[in-house]
Amino acid sequence: MSPLLHTLHVELAERSYPIYIGRDLLRDPVLLARHIAGGQVVIVSNATVAPLYVDRVREALGERALVTDVVLPDGEQYKTLASLESIFDRVLEAGHNRSTTFIAVGGGVVGDVTGFAAACYQRGVNFVQVPTTLLAQVDSSVGGKTGVNHPLGKNMIGAFYQPQAVLIDIDTLHSLPAREFAAGLAEVVKYGLISDAGFYAWLTEHMPALLAREEAALAEAIERSCAIKAEVVAADEREGGLRAILNLGHTFGHAIETGQGYGEWLHGEAVAAGMVLALELSARRGWIDPAEVDALRALLATMQLPVAPPADMDAAQFLALMARDKKVVDGRMRFVLLRRIGEACIVDDATDAELSSLF
Repeated sequence: MSPLLHTLHVELAERSYPIYIGRDLLRDPVLLARHIAGGQVVIVSNATVAPLYVDRVREALGERALVTDVVLPDGEQYKTLASLESIFDRVLEAGHNRSTTFIAVGGGVVGDVTGFAAACYQRGVNFVQVPTTLLAQVDSSVGGKTGVNHPLGKNMIGAFYQPQAVLIDIDTLHSLPAREFAAGLAEVVKYGLISDAGFYAWLTEHMPALLAREEAALAEAIERSCAIKAEVVAADEREGGLRAILNLGHTFGHAIETGQGYGEWLHGEAVAAGMVLALELSARRGWIDPAEVDALRALLATMQLPVAPPADMDAAQFLALMARDKKVVDGRMRFVLLRRIGEACIVDDATDAELSSLF
C-alpha cells in the first residue's frame, strides 16, 4: 500500500466515507479496490487529464469484467446537461448495470458531472472521487455537491450525492498549470478566513512554500482544508444553515463566472475577487479592520489572483446576476461575511445601495 500522509472521515452515518491524502495513490490497488463492490467500472475524465492518469487508475483496478472510459472536453463551459447525456450514452451502450461504480478522475467539473451522473444513472450507483486539481482536492470532491451549470446560473441543476471515498494523490499537483494551482489555493485561503484564524496565519507564512509546491506544505494545507470542510458537511450535509459559510465570496464569484462566460475566469479566480468584496463589505459594517482587507489583497496578489471584479461588469449586472443565485431565499440574497478573521456569518439584509457601492 502507498504511504498515506493522512486519512480523514466525513461522518454522515450510513453515508460516511474516508478521504485519503498521500503520494502515488493512483497506483494503489488496495485503496481503490476497497471501494468498488462489483466488476463494472466507469472512469470519467477529460481530454487533458485522461492521458496523464487514466492508465494508472486502470492498472490499479486490475482485472474487471467491464471497464469503460468516458472522456469529456476540458473546461467549465462543458459542465452541462449535454456532457451528462454523453456519459449516459456511453455507459448504456457499454451495458453497465446497477452494480457499476463511477470513478471521477479530474478537476471540479469532472467530479461534479460524474457525481451527478452517478446519482441519476439507474436511480443511483456508487462513485469514487479522484480529484487531480488542488481546487477539487480541497473543495468540490468533498461534501457530495454534484451538478451542472445552466446559462442563467452556475450549479443550478444537480443533487446532493456522497461518494464512497475521496483519493487525493498529491503527486497530481505537479502537472497542474500555475493558473489552476493558484485558483485552488484561493479555496484553501477561504477555509482559514471562515473557520480558523491560526490556519490563515499559517497560510500567510507558508505561501512561498505552497507556491513552490513543497510536499510537506501541500499535505498540511490539504489536510487542514479537508478537515474543516468534513466537519462542516457532517454538521449540515444539505446546506440548511452552517454549510453556507463555505460560500465566502461565492455569490459575487458566481456572478463573475456567469457574467464573463463559463471558463473565462477560473472558479478560484472569481472566488478570490469575491472574497475581497465580502471582506470589504464586512469592513464597511465595522466587523473587521480595513487593514485586514488590504492584507487579503496582498496575499492574493502574491498568488497571482485577481483582487477586483472585471472592469466591464457594473453594479447593475452584478445585482441582476446575484438575484438569480441559488442561494437566494424568498427573494433575499444571502452573503457570507466575516465578524472577524476565522469567524463567518450569513446575512440577508444587504441593500442594493450597499452592494452597489462596492463596484
